[in-house]
Amino acid sequence: MLTPNTPLPALVSEAKDELRSRFGVSATIVAAAPGRVNLIGEHIDYCDGFVLPFAIERAVVIAAVPNGTNEARIATAFDSEGAVIPTGTTQEISTPKWSNYLRGVIHGFQQRGISIPGFDAFIVSSLPGGAGLSSSAALECAAATLLEELTGTELGSREKALLAQKAEHDFAEVPCGIMDQFASTFGKEDQLILIDCRSGESEMVPFADPALTILVSNTKVSHELSDGGYAARRKNTEDGLAATGKSSWRDVTMTDVEAARTGMDQTIFRRSRHVVGEIDRTIGAVEALKRGDFPELGRLMYESHNSLRDDFEVSCPELDHLVATAAEIGREGGVIGARMTGGGFGGSTVTLCDAEKAEAIAAALVKSYEAEFGFAPEIFASRPADGARLLTLSSPQVDIVRML
Repeated sequence: MLTPNTPLPALVSEAKDELRSRFGVSATIVAAAPGRVNLIGEHIDYCDGFVLPFAIERAVVIAAVPNGTNEARIATAFDSEGAVIPTGTTQEISTPKWSNYLRGVIHGFQQRGISIPGFDAFIVSSLPGGAGLSSSAALECAAATLLEELTGTELGSREKALLAQKAEHDFAEVPCGIMDQFASTFGKEDQLILIDCRSGESEMVPFADPALTILVSNTKVSHELSDGGYAARRKNTEDGLAATGKSSWRDVTMTDVEAARTGMDQTIFRRSRHVVGEIDRTIGAVEALKRGDFPELGRLMYESHNSLRDDFEVSCPELDHLVATAAEIGREGGVIGARMTGGGFGGSTVTLCDAEKAEAIAAALVKSYEAEFGFAPEIFASRPADGARLLTLSSPQVDIVRML
């Protein structure tokens, strides 16, 4: 019942072949950037909180070649409509919708005084859209990595992530925090990334035990973060912080939230309770992981999901069902913990489990979900993977040119 991950060499070959087929040219640059899942720490990256994501073994790959013009001509495997983007003028939001992620990235380079040459490109992805796996951040970071090579610029991982985040704010109109882009750029094999969203500093947390894996279960319930739900939650947290009189959520305790309750409506109070609780849960989860206390880690994952469901109200019946089913399988069946991941309103869950029981757990999740909703989720396993990078194809392996 596990869906295999498409090997990176296969994605590179597809991107190169399609570039040649669509434009009649051979790629000279191939860039890749992974999606991410978040083990714990949801909807607090824009609240100065801590988050614990990792880059997954699914990615966006872009094959490209300079074309000697002032236009970027781009086609994709996920949309039949291609895009032509002028590279010598100021970028504006346009169509098709997916092209705005690239327009935003190009704009970020232009704001830094970097001229963008014209190029032809083809984009492929093993990330399902709308699954809460940060396919948009992966596209942005892959595009930024491509433009670094095209322009002879090296931004560095932090600046590239911030550029990609601003592209999402300004051109996709999603006021996201820094987690998605940081995970896509800073990812390392066998490492989780603890990100301090106030300082922007990150710490690698080892996840090297091959006996553990993480199942990502895509509900196939699509979500749209630019439809107002995400922005409304962010506004709720801003109003909650203002009610406490503090300048940062990191300085707010649950006692402070309770003390400010009379100045909040019930919705703002619940949103505030989630933020403070989730910051504490994330730190607790890292400490539990470091000492190998998996019962505590699992408890915190379930508590996180319950808070997102009840206080932040970003879950849905499909996500709740997958988490409840994982909890029923329990530790005897190989499950350590489970929770929704990503912005919510659909998307995916993560289930931390024993690798040797992953196939059986996935089969049980699919069976229960299909009986309840009439269709099957897509479930794959992933361990932490490397972040955005340039690639070259040398049969039969993909070689990393360099991490940027």
